[in-house]
Amino acid sequence: MKNNLIAAAELDRLDTWAKYSADMCHSCMSSCCTLPVEARIGDLIRIGVVDEFERGEPAKNIAKRLQKDGIVERFNQKSGVFTLARMSNNDCLYLDRKSRLCTIYDKRPDTCRNHPKVGPRPGYCAYKPKPLS
Repeated sequence: MKNNLIAAAELDRLDTWAKYSADMCHSCMSSCCTLPVEARIGDLIRIGVVDEFERGEPAKNIAKRLQKDGIVERFNQKSGVFTLARMSNNDCLYLDRKSRLCTIYDKRPDTCRNHPKVGPRPGYCAYKPKPLS
């Protein structure tokens, strides 16, 4: 069976995204890690940037602290969703620039754990192949 992957998807053009298969991740430039990562308080506790005892504090206070620390770029008070900060090249804060692997993989947020089952185009990913060495 011929692999019909698009050479390089564009993040903002969902029609260029490729149907997901598990073997794609090891040959991808981690383009999903350049999308905004939404996290909830439980995710932030698992990552280790919020302590369990802080769960009872107002989320907006936690958000202010995490924004000051450069860990969160936005907080939606209505939904209780934090958006993790990204580096200047739009990479997730926790993506290793050289290896393109997640540095907190075992602790990653549920958004990442469930990608691409959930997201802008469920079942598809913005596959960008790693350059051939």
